[in-house]
Amino acid sequence: MPSYRVERSSEDVLRELSCVLRELKDPRVQDAMISIVKVDLARDLTSCKVYISSMKGFAASEIAVKSLKGAQGFIRHQLGQRVQLRHTPELKFIADDSIAYSAGIQKLLIDIGGEQN
Repeated sequence: MPSYRVERSSEDVLRELSCVLRELKDPRVQDAMISIVKVDLARDLTSCKVYISSMKGFAASEIAVKSLKGAQGFIRHQLGQRVQLRHTPELKFIADDSIAYSAGIQKLLIDIGGEQN
């Protein structure tokens, strides 16, 4: 299978998962202000790692991931209806701290820039 198909399918999965997560009514997901950082779709399109990050830090990401694991069946069903694949991939949610990390670096850069002026 050509690699462009996997890349295109992973972009489709990322886009549709973002829409599904916005529609979830779980307050643990809504309050965490989560974002999908990256989607790693397996080459055979049977499994998918979804990296979740939160603006409120790594602890909020972990709580949101626990909530998403509980709603995994619903999310997978919605994804199957929205993305045209032969088999809907198994989803594995992983907490990531990249957004909080980059916000911390940005704050440090602003502090350094403020001292020079």
